[in-house]
Amino acid sequence: MSLLAENRYGKSRVRVVKVKRQPDRHDFCEWTVGILLEGEFESCFVEGDNSNILPTDTMKNTVYSLARRSSAECLEDFAKELAAFLLKRNPQVSAASVTVSEKNWEHLKTAGKPHPTTFVQSSGECQVTEVSATRKGTVSVRSGLDHLIILKTAGSEFRGFIKDSLTTLPEATDRLFGTEVSAQWRYLSASLPFRDLRNTVRDTLLDVFARHVSKSVQHTLYAMGEAVLAHIPEVKDIELTMPNKHCLLVDLSRFGQDNPNEIFVPIDEPHGTIQARMQRQG
Repeated sequence: MSLLAENRYGKSRVRVVKVKRQPDRHDFCEWTVGILLEGEFESCFVEGDNSNILPTDTMKNTVYSLARRSSAECLEDFAKELAAFLLKRNPQVSAASVTVSEKNWEHLKTAGKPHPTTFVQSSGECQVTEVSATRKGTVSVRSGLDHLIILKTAGSEFRGFIKDSLTTLPEATDRLFGTEVSAQWRYLSASLPFRDLRNTVRDTLLDVFARHVSKSVQHTLYAMGEAVLAHIPEVKDIELTMPNKHCLLVDLSRFGQDNPNEIFVPIDEPHGTIQARMQRQG
């Protein structure tokens, strides 16, 4: 005899593009949406009774329909609208979780000016959010970014680490520091200027990365998260993942050449992975 302890179901990777056609320019966004519902679905799992089941295909269509009507200016507000819509229309649902990721499209510049109707995907960076809403009215917003690739060529060292019989890594006083930042942060409120706050969080992370005199990836990661909590009171906590994207100094001595920290070979695998979550005290 088994007991169904928990269950959720939904639709993943619903891709939608929206074009806002204004007289002087077009605005373009590309979202990938995920939905997970909790509620009275045990009879479906245990007995095969689908009477309380909203088809996942209907969830997909709901994304498209709501995107047409929505006036949301950012992915957080759209996720809130979608979660509220699903709860309102489906009394059997007790909680809805909506995730949205947004690709980074920008107006293409021609002759030094943004072209009004042409776009370029300038990087692989994605903006992400997850909104969870319950029938009792509780709403939580967790936002973030993925695939933010950054690198600096000064202000980074790595010394004083454990050395044993298997250690071959030399100490470094001036190394290249490259990483692919993934960040998620939770807000203290579900009613905030999310677009502006997102930009502030991102700018803070980048500013600290650039200026911080790094003794390790861990050292800089902590400084970045600490600065977000110190300067943005709306953020409850932040989690950062920063893999160490290595650039290895090439030995040119066999060619009779020196290498004053100028020629490197980038490697993707294997790489170190550093993670931490920081939260406010008290």
